[in-house]
Amino acid sequence: MNTLSIINKWHKLSDTAIVEEIGKMIQEVRLQKNYTQTKLAEISGVSRATISQLENGRPATLLTFVQVLRALNKFDILENMVKEPEISPLLYAKLQGKKRKRASSKNKTNNYNTNDSEW
Repeated sequence: MNTLSIINKWHKLSDTAIVEEIGKMIQEVRLQKNYTQTKLAEISGVSRATISQLENGRPATLLTFVQVLRALNKFDILENMVKEPEISPLLYAKLQGKKRKRASSKNKTNNYNTNDSEW
């Protein structure tokens, strides 16, 4: 599934359905790591009942979600939330300022001797 399809999927779901999908994803990752709910609960510092509720799509606190992500070593999913702001080409050009495009010729010295004054 490409990124656009996933984005469209999330936009179409209700908040409750999104929580349920997140719970399913947590369960999948837990099973891939071969963790029982009890083991994940021990690692994350939450109760086994909380893990079960989370996986069954029941609301949890943000702190619980972070604890479970840490235990599953899945903080990488948060990287899409924090991106470096992209700079527009126009702003980039302004920040660059006027850069020199050519070297200037050396200062021309006077052809006459400054020590010899006509005064």
